[in-house]
Amino acid sequence: MDNQAEVREFLTSRRAKITPEQAGLPSGSRRRVPGLRRSEVAALADVSVEYYAKLERGNLAGASPAVLEAVARALQLDDAERAHLLNLAHAADGSDALTRPRRRTAQWKAHRSLQWVLDAVTAGPAFVRNGRMDLLAANELARAFYADVYASAGNQANLARFQFLDPTSRRFYPDWDQAADIAVAILRTEAGRSPHDKGLHDLVGELSTRSDDFRTRWGAHNVRHHGTGTKRFHHHTVGDLTLAYEGLDMAAEPGLTLTIYTAEPGSPSEEGLRLLASWAATPQPLTPHSGD
Repeated sequence: MDNQAEVREFLTSRRAKITPEQAGLPSGSRRRVPGLRRSEVAALADVSVEYYAKLERGNLAGASPAVLEAVARALQLDDAERAHLLNLAHAADGSDALTRPRRRTAQWKAHRSLQWVLDAVTAGPAFVRNGRMDLLAANELARAFYADVYASAGNQANLARFQFLDPTSRRFYPDWDQAADIAVAILRTEAGRSPHDKGLHDLVGELSTRSDDFRTRWGAHNVRHHGTGTKRFHHHTVGDLTLAYEGLDMAAEPGLTLTIYTAEPGSPSEEGLRLLASWAATPQPLTPHSGD
């Protein structure tokens, strides 16, 4: 991915989101651009207009941490956006090569001790994914939970492909738009962290070509830290589930995330997970579901 284009579009999109009122500036009546002007961001960051214009054209190489932090404050970036800006700056300097996760082949398999850990989680789906949203390893309950993802070879066990190219996802995710926003934000964050990932380039190109929903969201340049929260699902066998999740970065495998879903104790969703576990333990093939 073109780092300068990434920087330019990210900074421009963040500047457009901040109103003068939010920045404590007079709005005036003759504004021709959404959000702040470049000159206003420069003043808030205490840099020259020429220097900020250079940054926004995509030239982050050599920008000091103090300048990057000042720009982040001026644009009121959240933690995920600030980290994304720093990742883009590291890529521009070439320093990302020092922290870039090592390349994994398509045959990567979980070490047996990791699979033991996943299998030890019996009350909820537990799985490992990378930043491209490939499902790399899972416990039995996660394989049953994501039966629709695994059922179609075209999904390639990838949650983003399932989200945007498989119609079944609109039943599986009752809050489809929210889930789609999250998926794209995860991929956009990974693009900043791993700009040289060919697999990610290919996935983004495929989804941009085949899905208007993806292409529109990708152009928004939104990023996020996806560590904890609650989501709603509709599983074709056990029905509606409301599950909390925790995502843990794996120290032994940089770039991978271990995610565990769980239900509130005593809730209908907890009973649903118990039913799903029973269904998963029954010897039967996981077949595609035609939808409701």
